[in-house]
Amino acid sequence: MSTFFSQTNMLLMSVWSCFFGQDEEDGTEMGEGDEWMQGKTLIKPLDQLDLTEAELKEEFTRILTANNPHAPQNIVRYSFKERSYKPISSVDQLAVHFVLEGNLLHQDSDEARRQRAKQGLPEGGEDAGDVEEGGGEERADSVESKVGKKEQKITNQFNFSERASQTLNNPLRERGCQTEPPPRANFSATANQWEIYDVYLEVLQKQEKNKEKAKAVPKKDDDKGRELKTFLLFPPQSDDITKVAKVAKIIERMVNQNTFDDIAQDFKYFEDASDEYREQEGTLLPLWKFQYDKAKRLSVTALCWNESYKDLFAVGLGSYDFTKQGRGMLVFYSLKNSTFPEYIYPTTSGILCLDIHKHLPYLVAVGFYDGCVAVYNLKEETLQPIYKSTAKSGKHTDPVWQVKWQKDDMDNNHNFFSVSSDGRVVSWTLVKNELVFTDIIKLSLAGAVSEGPEGVQLPIMGKTSCGTSFDFHKQIDYLFLVGTEEGKIHKCSKAYSSQFLETYNAHNMAVDAVKWNHFHTKVFISCSSDWTVKIWDHTIKTPMFTFDLNASVGDVAWSPYSSTVFAAVTTDGKVHTFDLSINKYEAICQQPVVAKKKTKLTHIEFNPVYPIIIVGDDRGYVTSLKLSPNLRKKPKEKKGQELPKGPEVEIAKMEKLLSLLREPENSNA
Repeated sequence: MSTFFSQTNMLLMSVWSCFFGQDEEDGTEMGEGDEWMQGKTLIKPLDQLDLTEAELKEEFTRILTANNPHAPQNIVRYSFKERSYKPISSVDQLAVHFVLEGNLLHQDSDEARRQRAKQGLPEGGEDAGDVEEGGGEERADSVESKVGKKEQKITNQFNFSERASQTLNNPLRERGCQTEPPPRANFSATANQWEIYDVYLEVLQKQEKNKEKAKAVPKKDDDKGRELKTFLLFPPQSDDITKVAKVAKIIERMVNQNTFDDIAQDFKYFEDASDEYREQEGTLLPLWKFQYDKAKRLSVTALCWNESYKDLFAVGLGSYDFTKQGRGMLVFYSLKNSTFPEYIYPTTSGILCLDIHKHLPYLVAVGFYDGCVAVYNLKEETLQPIYKSTAKSGKHTDPVWQVKWQKDDMDNNHNFFSVSSDGRVVSWTLVKNELVFTDIIKLSLAGAVSEGPEGVQLPIMGKTSCGTSFDFHKQIDYLFLVGTEEGKIHKCSKAYSSQFLETYNAHNMAVDAVKWNHFHTKVFISCSSDWTVKIWDHTIKTPMFTFDLNASVGDVAWSPYSSTVFAAVTTDGKVHTFDLSINKYEAICQQPVVAKKKTKLTHIEFNPVYPIIIVGDDRGYVTSLKLSPNLRKKPKEKKGQELPKGPEVEIAKMEKLLSLLREPENSNA
């Protein structure tokens, strides 16, 4: 220890002499520039200090603690509980100088062994032991053997590579188009007082002519309020609007065709390919759905296609619930625009039937629930019918169930027939401004008798039968069929008004529809609420075919392209399609076409040209459906042979079926 102090003392003295020179006590003078040292207390060497040996040997103990000298000791926090500032007793004394996170493991640790076992690597301890046992001479061989093997790199955060890729940016292109400017023309004219005066005179003359036309049409007091409403709903259009109306209708149809383009494509081109694998089954493809918002609570009571305009059809709206009778509506839809009707005619009474004239497509005969019949003219701008029956002109006293146009009479006057629940079949002739009626036949209850004097049974003449449907023969002009509410079908003639030509005990309930076949002159079909559809030969009193559809049948229709194909609708929402040439026992297609189970189908009609049908229900909706190829199957053409075409072929198909059923009867006779 003394040696250490002596060496330290010598070192300090040498430093002192270098900087400050000799002390005054030694007789040395201070150098120039040492004035700054005057008045300063200088450090003396250790040997000049008055320290004893005991003081030099005294040890001073310094205790090192883990406390951070830079950590604050007087931190206070506000205590919400005591509502005063309180010093914090615990202060974080930890000071971090260096941190390095890594995933290095010791090769002899358990975690390293588990990773090597998982990756299938050899143990490091065994390789090292082999090298030590081989000695120094085998080290070169072991190195060469290791060089031959591929070293497996252990991935860690120090051994990585960055990869990046850059996609090719699409080149920018500028496209532009230039349209031809619309043709322009300069127009100039001068107007004087005479020209303005002439124009005003022309306008006044037009107004006077319109007033004269309005006075010429007789108006009834009952119709004044209705016409006023019509005027308010549909005000007279000026010449400028009428010019645009046609263009607007075309644009509306174009927009609808683009909106429902998939349906239009299906209507034109789609054919169900699955029919190739099903010989005796077919399907119906839903197309457009027609609905008018103001007719939601009305039922579809009549359907009829226009023979001249194949895309146009009429819909009669009313109600079959006779406790809730009210207004009705006559609307016309086109396949070119399914969103809104082409024509709308509101009526005060519900419509039950209608028919469009075959040769005059703008004339429509309509039958109402209140017993009236009317004729509408689509060319007229008014919403009222041009002809309408009244109590004075012989209107029916009960609902009119069906109307049919017939050929013009001897004076070339248009006429149509109607049948009603009052038992009358009436002919209506359009003469000038009124309807002239003629009773053709009054339906009576055949077989109803009463006891007369002396027990003689006399027929009851007063009781009449309720007519529900009728149809005229396609070729024999005077022959027609009438279905009744009692389930009977009467074959009648226009020439005999007092008796029936034949009576068929057809059904157990009301006959909803009776229709002649389009091709075979002897065959007609009938349907009823007793769940049955029957096919008849009018020369035989018993039905040729009977089909039970397990639900009340609302309507039936023959197809216009085949004598053996017909379709019927039932109240359970199904469409039943039959082809007698394929299957004589059951329908080849039974398909529900309504979304709601409680919806009842009321009427069905085939399009005269296109392979589609329209179906009406009791909610006011009309659905169009396309027939699959199996439902309109035609005989296959053999190579080198042309199959005969025309109505003769269809007549032969039906006659072949009927002959199979007639043979047993003929043999028994």
